[in-house]
Amino acid sequence: MERRKVIDEVEELLNTYCKDCLVKKQLRADYGKTHAHSFCIQQCTVGEKIQKYGKYLA
Repeated sequence: MERRKVIDEVEELLNTYCKDCLVKKQLRADYGKTHAHSFCIQQCTVGEKIQKYGKYLA
């Protein structure tokens, strides 16, 4: 997979799902930025997809 295409896919995911995510917004308000970020990385399905794309870039 081309590096540029991977970057475009990640950007599209972030803009589509993460930009206005209500779950992230609420977690951030209730528990703080670190907890919300941790949720996105460990439990969110979009975060899992982004991690898979990240492996192509490593």
